[in-house]
Amino acid sequence: MDIDAFVAAHKPTWDRLEALVRHRGSLTGPEVDELVDLYQRVATHLSIVRSGSDPLLVGRLSALVARARSAVTGAHTPAWREFARFFTVSFPVVAYRGRWWWLGTSVAFLAVSAVLAVWVARNPEVQAAVAGPEQIRQLVEHDFADYYSEHPAAAFAGQVWINNAWVSMQVIAMSVLLGLPIPYILWQNAANVGVSAGLMASRDRLDVFFGLITPHGLLELTAVFLAAAAGMRLGWSVIDPGPRRRAEALAEQGRAVVSVALGLVVVLLVSGLIEALVTPSSLPTWARVGIGVVAEAAFLAYVVYFGRRALRAGESGDLERAPDVAPST
Repeated sequence: MDIDAFVAAHKPTWDRLEALVRHRGSLTGPEVDELVDLYQRVATHLSIVRSGSDPLLVGRLSALVARARSAVTGAHTPAWREFARFFTVSFPVVAYRGRWWWLGTSVAFLAVSAVLAVWVARNPEVQAAVAGPEQIRQLVEHDFADYYSEHPAAAFAGQVWINNAWVSMQVIAMSVLLGLPIPYILWQNAANVGVSAGLMASRDRLDVFFGLITPHGLLELTAVFLAAAAGMRLGWSVIDPGPRRRAEALAEQGRAVVSVALGLVVVLLVSGLIEALVTPSSLPTWARVGIGVVAEAAFLAYVVYFGRRALRAGESGDLERAPDVAPST
């Protein structure tokens, strides 16, 4: 099928249906009849294009038909189904679609942290500029480890969750500015990680550093990277909207950022619980690190499995998926 010819032939119908849905509260009797008729026709168009290979067109028509169906039927999906759909379709497909942005952000962050860590560890003058010898000794021998055990676990878990959520929400909020400040926020966090690692390495305590930061840090940083990727991708959609209109691309990616924000609330809760309960525990280092690795692997597997499945089904993570066939009268 020639997609361009199909779009050209039916775009006036889609635009008319969109206009009727937008003004559904003030439609006349004939316009209501027209709305129902166009809804059925566009649902048929959706069935046709789902056999093609244009996920953007499928996403647009799915969103339009879902809105029209809501206007026609006024039906509501049970809350538990919406909840299940969000975590099996909307959130994972948004994360999966942004996987290359996500991966690029991760690589850049870790590279900057590693370079800074090596620089700090090998240069005593840099260490002196960061803190005095006594302050470094206190950090390396006491403060770094004590941070994870100086508060009751429940209170600490809540504090960590709020702090991590704040960092991620900062990153996501910057998407309002088209993601431009996000690299600077990532730089600040990468610098903190790199300097801390460098100071610990300079006193041969790198094993303590990784033993304490890895259990929760894998999942925590992954959440930050995902939030940053979603925000920067929003900014890029303004520069390169693809075949869509710029406003449509910006709106769709904006809703994707909201999906990421909501999904990361749960991810960061899990990370906070690990940081409060596992990181300072008396478990051997290999067990604590193993729990962090399992949590990270489980999250990545969840995103890949559900995200790839949803993407293959033509989902965009935007609005509720429309039916595969036109309704019958």
